[in-house]
Amino acid sequence: MLVIGIDPGTATTGYGLVEENEDGSLTAVDYGVITTPADLPMPMRLLELYRQLKQILLLHRPHSGAVEKLFFHRNVTTAISVGQGRGVALLALGEAGLEVGEYTPLEIKQAVAGYGGAGKRQIQQMVQVLLGLESMPTPDDAADALAVAICHAHSARVREIYQDQGTT
Repeated sequence: MLVIGIDPGTATTGYGLVEENEDGSLTAVDYGVITTPADLPMPMRLLELYRQLKQILLLHRPHSGAVEKLFFHRNVTTAISVGQGRGVALLALGEAGLEVGEYTPLEIKQAVAGYGGAGKRQIQQMVQVLLGLESMPTPDDAADALAVAICHAHSARVREIYQDQGTT
């Protein structure tokens, strides 16, 4: 199963594609960031984000996707901007017909590091270990997106177990 994880934003959106192998191990297929120029009007930035996400989805054809949920920011302007990027990501995933999971930062940290209070560096290190990467993934937004994909892959496995037991 190929999963795309997205760490949304309007200036920088991280994406990470993770393949779950038959033995349950995970492999990084691709990851990186989509950036939009700060001097572009917001509608154009969102359009650029949408176009690039669509290209990634067409190139890799993931089976499902996940997006980090928006949590309260002290800076309302930042929260609105991230929310707009999240909306574009959800639109692109929905248009591609993908099952979409949404996870809070706490859920992602627990799924990847086993601890909801894990720091950025701990998450990057665990992503590196879980995906067998030679070095920690960078930039931070790409590492976060890989963590979102790992969280979704782990959650899908748990959902399958419950479905197999008939306890959904």
